Amino acid sequence: MKKQPKDPNVLHDTIEYGEVCKGNTLLCPVGLPRCGKSTWARGLGVPIVCPDAIRLALTGRRWYAPIEHQTWATARTMVRALFWAGHKVVILDATNWSRRARDNFQPSPDCDWVREFVWFHDGPERCKARARVTYPDLVAVIDRFAEVGCEKIHPEEEGRFVTQPYVKQLCEEWRE
Repeated sequence: MKKQPKDPNVLHDTIEYGEVCKGNTLLCPVGLPRCGKSTWARGLGVPIVCPDAIRLALTGRRWYAPIEHQTWATARTMVRALFWAGHKVVILDATNWSRRARDNFQPSPDCDWVREFVWFHDGPERCKARARVTYPDLVAVIDRFAEVGCEKIHPEEEGRFVTQPYVKQLCEEWRE
């Protein structure tokens, strides 16, 4: 069987593939809803992938169970696309509360990245106070999250906890 020539229009068949998708960082803030993750992320000046925004764009609702699979598949695709586009740092603006959720954002075979987790320490009472002002229906969600507790980050998850000042420096270096 004759080998097909590589298609020059397919990015992963070109030389750029090897360079574009190496040395990337996916920042994953970890914390309760309304603890300040999104505000923090917007202040860093790097691309943000936000499942809440994806849900709003798809349905006009902040939450809609029938499209959760599509929401998260879209988020994962967006992370990969931003790295393919040449961004070295991307933020996944989600609670990242469960190991299952974090495992959905392991690096891809065709696009490599490291995950760095940034812990947000605001407790449930403070988060619920913010929610009462903006989205009162989130109070029950925060209670459920707090009751279950955050699943610990395990060493085999191939990520590490980093500090907010470290992240700020990383983003400033990337923008230079």
